[in-house]
Amino acid sequence: MSASDAPVTWLTQDAYDRLSNELEALIAHRPELAREINARREEGDLRENGGYQAAREEQGKQEGRIAQLQALLREAKVGEAPVQAGVAGPGMLVTVRFAGDDEDETFLIGSREEAETAGVEVYSAASPLGKALTNATEGSTVAYETPTGKSIKVTLVSARPFAG
Repeated sequence: MSASDAPVTWLTQDAYDRLSNELEALIAHRPELAREINARREEGDLRENGGYQAAREEQGKQEGRIAQLQALLREAKVGEAPVQAGVAGPGMLVTVRFAGDDEDETFLIGSREEAETAGVEVYSAASPLGKALTNATEGSTVAYETPTGKSIKVTLVSARPFAG
């Protein structure tokens, strides 16, 4: 996958700022965690040193999150909400009706990273439902397959840019 083929994640400015702040805090915490690991290493036998193992595990989780955030923020489109109402896709607040249901459901097609700030349920554009709805127009019915193999039909009632 080349850089131009990399998936783009749409983020609101608030979500981008929140994730950037988290990344900065994690990077700033690196020296403290390194000191903790060194202090635990000084305690002796590393095979039986639970504090050392826990600190190393925490360091691994932290470095993984740093790499995840760096990749996400590098590829993110920030504050560029779609402007074409009526067509579903990332950054759109969609209202749908599932076949056999009487009630509409509204959610944002976006990143799971948006979930904390969106104030609505968020479905990934990479999910089966998100993929099926992407580029669908209002009034159209699309089908998607669940991970269990069940086919579900859903009608796009409305699609409008998410205002955040």
